Amino acid sequence: MLDEMDNDRRGFLKCMAWAGTGALLAFDGGIGSSIGLDSALAAPVKRSAIKPFTFVQLSDSHIGFNKPPNPDARATFAEAIAKVKALPQQPDFLIHTGDVSQLSRESEFDDAEQMLKGTGLPVFFVPGEHDMLDADGGKLFLDRFGKGTKGAGWYSFDHRGVHFIALVNVADLKPGGMGNLGPEQLAWLKGDLASRSSSTPIIVFAHIPLWTVYAEWGWGTDDAAEALKLLARFGSVTVLNGHIHQITQKIEGRVAFHTARSTAFPQPAPGTAPSPGPLKVPSEQLRQMLGITDAMFVRGHDRIALIDSTLSA
Repeated sequence: MLDEMDNDRRGFLKCMAWAGTGALLAFDGGIGSSIGLDSALAAPVKRSAIKPFTFVQLSDSHIGFNKPPNPDARATFAEAIAKVKALPQQPDFLIHTGDVSQLSRESEFDDAEQMLKGTGLPVFFVPGEHDMLDADGGKLFLDRFGKGTKGAGWYSFDHRGVHFIALVNVADLKPGGMGNLGPEQLAWLKGDLASRSSSTPIIVFAHIPLWTVYAEWGWGTDDAAEALKLLARFGSVTVLNGHIHQITQKIEGRVAFHTARSTAFPQPAPGTAPSPGPLKVPSEQLRQMLGITDAMFVRGHDRIALIDSTLSA
């Protein structure tokens, strides 16, 4: 039986090296044991009273986008989903960290939903600013993907010893402005965390990064420090974001921050262009700039290992 588990795990890790689907996180006993990919493939499987689990992050699918460098964002999103379905060990669920759509149109949301249904997996969403462009400020998104959530779409859930928190920092976002959580959501977060033990692993996901990547382009959240204060007592906190369509990462104390690539188009590195927006690249280079980050957690307070791959890998 142990040999079968080992073979399944190796196959899963090898597959994720080329998957290009989002961010994969693996847990064992509530907190994962993580090392680099080569070491992970060679390491023995650890038994635990709590069954290990994985999930996959997708971000910035921008369904409806059809301009350079990507004439069909639906096609690249479908490629990502096909690779999720091809994984030898299926994840427990998916999370989507915003900008499901390009223009908040019903048809765009419907296309995304139908493609995601093909995985047969539960999906947890937070909105991006492109999902809140309808006349009612995100009602179309929330009616479809945010049933049972609070406020503009925030909520939390528990899965096998890990507490997941979905935050919304794009409500009433001004062009070029920083993200904002607001006092109502921060008060809810304080209450949500109050009964949690400091040993509980926490995963936060939101669209805009919760640390300032580049203020001039609004790549940050202006009241994130207040949320991070509430999270400071926890021994393991991971923050997953999208929005900037490229890999950035930061470790600050016990908090690991990470942004995912888009499945639609890349954006320029901070400060390398007059403004953010789709980065035009030759078609043969596009899939090299779209893809995933695989993450596995170490025990205790050590850094997590992050393994990046692309749709072309």
